[in-house]
Amino acid sequence: MRTLLSATFICILQTILPAQNNVQLSGKITDANGTPIPYATVKVENTTQGAYTDDTGFYSLQLAPGKYKITASFISYQSQQADILLEADRKQDFVLKESSENLEEVIVYGKGRTQQIREKALAVNVLQIGGTLQNTSANLNSIIGRTTSVRIREEGGAGSDFNLSINGLSGNSVRYFMDGMPLSSLGSEVSLAHIPTNIIEHVEIYKGVVPAHLGADALGGAINIITKKNQRNYLDVSYGAGSFDTHKADLNAQLTEPRTGLIIRPTISVNYSKNDYTMKGVEVWDEESRKYIPVNRKRFHDDYCFLFGQIEVGFAHKSWADALFISGSYSKINKELQLGSVQNKVYGMAEKESNAWNLSVRYQKRNFIIKELLLNASLSHTWDHSLTIDTAFRKYDWNGNYITSPRNEITGRARSMRHYKRPATIARANLEYRLNASHSFNANYLLNRMNNERYDNIDVDFEASNDVMAKHILGFSYNHALFKGKMDNTFFIKEYINHLNIRQTDLSSITGSKEAAGSTTQDFFGYGVGSRFTVVEPLSLKASYEHSVRLPLARELLGNGTTVYANVALKPESSNNVNLGFFGTWHPAPGHTLYYEANGFLRYADNYIQAKVSEKEGMMQYENIAGVHIKGVEGEVRYDRQNKLQLSANISYQDARDQNKYKTDGKPSATYNNRVPNQPWLFGNAEAGYTWRDVALPESKLRLGCTFQWVHWYFLTWEAYGARESKARIPEQRICNADLTYSWNRERYNISLECANLFDETAYDNYKLQKPGRSFFVKFRLFIH
Repeated sequence: MRTLLSATFICILQTILPAQNNVQLSGKITDANGTPIPYATVKVENTTQGAYTDDTGFYSLQLAPGKYKITASFISYQSQQADILLEADRKQDFVLKESSENLEEVIVYGKGRTQQIREKALAVNVLQIGGTLQNTSANLNSIIGRTTSVRIREEGGAGSDFNLSINGLSGNSVRYFMDGMPLSSLGSEVSLAHIPTNIIEHVEIYKGVVPAHLGADALGGAINIITKKNQRNYLDVSYGAGSFDTHKADLNAQLTEPRTGLIIRPTISVNYSKNDYTMKGVEVWDEESRKYIPVNRKRFHDDYCFLFGQIEVGFAHKSWADALFISGSYSKINKELQLGSVQNKVYGMAEKESNAWNLSVRYQKRNFIIKELLLNASLSHTWDHSLTIDTAFRKYDWNGNYITSPRNEITGRARSMRHYKRPATIARANLEYRLNASHSFNANYLLNRMNNERYDNIDVDFEASNDVMAKHILGFSYNHALFKGKMDNTFFIKEYINHLNIRQTDLSSITGSKEAAGSTTQDFFGYGVGSRFTVVEPLSLKASYEHSVRLPLARELLGNGTTVYANVALKPESSNNVNLGFFGTWHPAPGHTLYYEANGFLRYADNYIQAKVSEKEGMMQYENIAGVHIKGVEGEVRYDRQNKLQLSANISYQDARDQNKYKTDGKPSATYNNRVPNQPWLFGNAEAGYTWRDVALPESKLRLGCTFQWVHWYFLTWEAYGARESKARIPEQRICNADLTYSWNRERYNISLECANLFDETAYDNYKLQKPGRSFFVKFRLFIH
């Protein structure tokens, strides 16, 4: 730690002193109505220097005194140039006029702000969620799941639980944020799949090394969703319907009151699906042959309904605040439960429902107290309540028939109406000080406190309790750029303070609750460094390292009330993460763009938290594995021709091995150096799309797209246990999807036709938990601005 801080201090001294001779050029970029334009580009012609405007349209450059030609530009606006004689600090504003041309669209990976993030020191994917993606029914899970090193495994159809992995570290090792705040503030059951894509600007996917400003105790990485902050009024509404009685409707809008500048942003999202797709080869009892035989049967108890509403009210671009917004949201999920953690555990009456109310406020102010100090502060409180209903003493089969049983369906115990109330308070404060265009400092604090109140309406033997989990995460980082932007470095430190008050004591032989009960507070430290150097266009190198710590989540530590047992004895994970790679963007000819990237990574995790499945009970529980080493490589290539033809392919290999040589009794462990089970280790994606313009109507677009996903087979349990030939395995997956989208009147009207799992393959992500077969979907979207 001391060596890292010393190196940081020396770098600061060596690089700040020469920068004092520079002068500052700054200003704002607005449209003709005076509305700030975020993410606009400011370029110093005939140099490699430039900047992007922030959310308030503000930019700042540090330049040596002299004469310069400055160009300001942004998509859908005409560029503007200015000749500047820079002798002292100077302000230069730009007013951009809208362009009347039919502008080309950037698909998936954009320019501007997203390009700037990708060229930073840390390993990060950035997805631009543009009109093409928003016109389809694809949810955020499926979009992110097609990127390099990311694998999303779903347990079924719409509304099912999922597991996301980045570079081999999966599940809760990855943290989720929306505009820098934990996504859980919207409710403990709200996930990536629930967020309407129409409100998203872009998504940042950090791999292994996570920036300090997110305040994350993440081991495998982090996903930060950046929402749109449109400066103009708009209405965006869509409706879609498809197979398995699936319906999706979204509405989001912005209305600005011209006299006061009051901004109102409503968002409504409704999803429903019967999920009655066919399960292939499930076993049912045959009376004639007196044995179980494989048959095809439809799911009969898997209805899912999701409702989300949010209203955000506030002001932007005022002298006293760059942004001040108050928001309230409500989410409701009703879910029938068809299966446990394995396919032969069939339910016919069990259900789960959850409700969450949220109230939050966020404040942003540039030049807070002193010049160049930016404050971002947020405060959120969520009232979260889930109920699992398991009152039927029945045992179902895939025919929908049942026999009476002395036990309930899920846990095999007494009738239950189990309540979990998890009110959560989240507070975040972030300060960023920009000394000049090359040097900045960031300090971040995040508080996340949650109660876990459990009680049951009808199970008299259940012991009610109210556990408390609270964590404080502090981070400090220093960033600097060298050699006129050719090199970018970041150094950071983090502190994690974890407070637990475990009060539950039931099922202690399974959950370890008696041994771990009581109040404890633990303190951990993390640190890291990242660097990016552009050798020569189009070749840049990246390297990053972090010693990270991850504190167990409520689902892992306290269970979920249905299919996951608590394990209150879980220990925090820690890991040393290393990334090394290269990337570049090459323009071999006008209108042709080739982007490439390759990375290698190492993850040395201690007390690795892994889900263990009991096939007999259909239950799951998280446990610590003493040590897991993960090494791997990944690569991606993308090609674009004149924004008409897009091709891309990526592949990921990740080898996770158990490093625990001995069991707790001192005997050799049979699983030593075994590949970690129930986890994909080789997979890839490919995409192709072509766009025709002015088809049938002027200012229209017709796009045909296709995606392909491949996953190598993998074992469910440790390789060392049982005969290899008879071991349970998740089979190889080959899934192809196709879509056709037509937009007209400058994308005001949009309609898409989609086919998922085009060749009707039997698709698994988890052990014999089948995903839907071939399905169709149609969606209409109206976008007015």
